[in-house]
Amino acid sequence: MKKILIYNSGGGLGDSIQLFPLIISLKSHFKKAKFFYLGAHTNHFSGRLKEYNLKLETVDLDLKYFGFRWWHLLFAQKKALQKGFGKFDLIIDLQTKLRNTLILKKIPHNLFYSKTLNGYFCSKKIKIFSSNHFENLSLFLEEDIIELEFKVKKLPKEIISEAKRLLPNSNYIGFSITQGNKYRKKSWSIYKFTALANKILSKNKIPVFFIEKEKIDLIEKIKNQVPAALFPELNSKLACPALVTALASRLNSAVTIDNGIMHMMSLANIPMIVLFGPTNSDKFAPKNKFVQILDSKKIHKTKDINSIAVDEVLSLI
Repeated sequence: MKKILIYNSGGGLGDSIQLFPLIISLKSHFKKAKFFYLGAHTNHFSGRLKEYNLKLETVDLDLKYFGFRWWHLLFAQKKALQKGFGKFDLIIDLQTKLRNTLILKKIPHNLFYSKTLNGYFCSKKIKIFSSNHFENLSLFLEEDIIELEFKVKKLPKEIISEAKRLLPNSNYIGFSITQGNKYRKKSWSIYKFTALANKILSKNKIPVFFIEKEKIDLIEKIKNQVPAALFPELNSKLACPALVTALASRLNSAVTIDNGIMHMMSLANIPMIVLFGPTNSDKFAPKNKFVQILDSKKIHKTKDINSIAVDEVLSLI
């Protein structure tokens, strides 16, 4: 393998972060291969996630929202050749929309892997097709791909040092409370979060809130209700997802809703309590073994995340 193309149709930071274990594992297995990234949206690996140093070269075919327009079928192959990408040894399709897969397959390749229609479009068929990309690719390539996790120690030294400076002690409990997607009400009540923070203070734990610096009103509201709370990012000139991961590694545990920060924290492989309401916890929850999920749909038969009680979360901490 010399050239491997990975296609991701998701546009959020969380969508990209969820791919970390697969990318790290593939790069470890195919050490001599050059990895390329094609997305329907921005390549976060060379943008906001660049400090994680995964190094995927962007494939830009001048086709906005690649795969989401049927007319891309007419230009995908031509554009790939015009741009000088040639033929890829392997294309890995990480989504399951029929249209996107048909368009992606137009790019010249030797091997094509996709879960769409239970692997129908794979360039060679495999007998078992699970929901796990590692299992599928191992069968497809007839090579045992070992699943690896992201290691915080791989972050730049200045980011690790900054996290230690900002959170120098122990007994920290992290909180991530803001949602990125404004169209789904995924947020647990701020008053429940502050009540929880005050309860953990009584148990000699220190609440640490991960909130963007520009959300001044929200930060002030929390400070008024939980004076002892820490906001480490306010005291740093650095501002990037990698710093959130490094700070998370300093925590005893974290409580978070379904958002991008949840995924940044999960890379630290710490105990986490994740609160779900309208979104799918089976699909979006971090997969590490220290995650505990409170899904209102499963425990209270409602999509209302605020049906989850403070004491239900506290009992897991």
